[in-house]
Amino acid sequence: MEYTRLGRTGLRVSRIGLGCMSYGDPGAGLHRWTLDEDAAAVFFQQAVELGVTFWDTANVYQGGTSEEYVGRAISRFARREDIVLATKVSGKMHEGPGGSGLSRKAILEQVEASLRRLGTDYIDVYYLHRFDPETPVEETMATLHDLVTAGKVRYLGASSMWAWQFAKMQHTATRNGWTTFAAMQDQYNVLKREEERDMIPMCLDEGVGLTPYSPLAKGRATRPWGEQTARSSSDTVATAFDRDADKPVVDAIQKVAEARAVPMAQVALAWVLAKPVVSCPIVGATKPNHLKDATAALSLTLTEDEIAELEKPYTPQDNYWW
Repeated sequence: MEYTRLGRTGLRVSRIGLGCMSYGDPGAGLHRWTLDEDAAAVFFQQAVELGVTFWDTANVYQGGTSEEYVGRAISRFARREDIVLATKVSGKMHEGPGGSGLSRKAILEQVEASLRRLGTDYIDVYYLHRFDPETPVEETMATLHDLVTAGKVRYLGASSMWAWQFAKMQHTATRNGWTTFAAMQDQYNVLKREEERDMIPMCLDEGVGLTPYSPLAKGRATRPWGEQTARSSSDTVATAFDRDADKPVVDAIQKVAEARAVPMAQVALAWVLAKPVVSCPIVGATKPNHLKDATAALSLTLTEDEIAELEKPYTPQDNYWW
């Protein structure tokens, strides 16, 4: 495993992050394909063995059961001090006024609930899962700063929003002397490059580290065009991802992978890792080879010609925030 700093902070993170949306009670949330606790245990153990120290979850993943699994896995397989633990807030947990959004009431209620489920007294990186247009950014950023000064949160992150919204929140924090964001978790992969327009240049300028989700394009960049898996054919989020214009990109990944004699997943992830703004792509693992392929991608350095071959077929599209 390789390690780096999260953006301009001093926080040391593994270059590969474990995405924990795949773990949680299959009957408790949006997805039916998630792994229960017994099935998920092997992946937490494998992550520790491979040196994957950045673990990423969210309060809304399978009704909070993902956080519960993560918390118990840390106690079982690692030391809390050795894991950089990330979770998120804003998604709907219940109908009450503190059940969703980024109001002071919601953030304070939900951070306490996450801490209980995770079995810890602090969160290393606390992300705003989505922007809340109904709450003043001053209220949100002041509350987040209070969590940092209280020691319940170490660093702040944000996820999937327009660059102007992210800039507004950063500026508000800077103007008031509050804690700014250290991380941005947005969708970024060789098939979805919309963030290169505004968000990524801003993060580079601000020293914000990218921790992209779906670095393998929800599996679409890991297999030849048209091949399906049980998840890809049944996951409504994943199936909505398909776009005919992506076929040439997938074909290019396959061509480079065959020439290198490596899995397509390694090529797709090596492309993401080559971007200087990226600190730690988040990889969801549901099969034994997933994390092994991800760590192997760290040793795969693509040539300029290969990167150009992968990027040439891309066609611009609208932002896609799943």
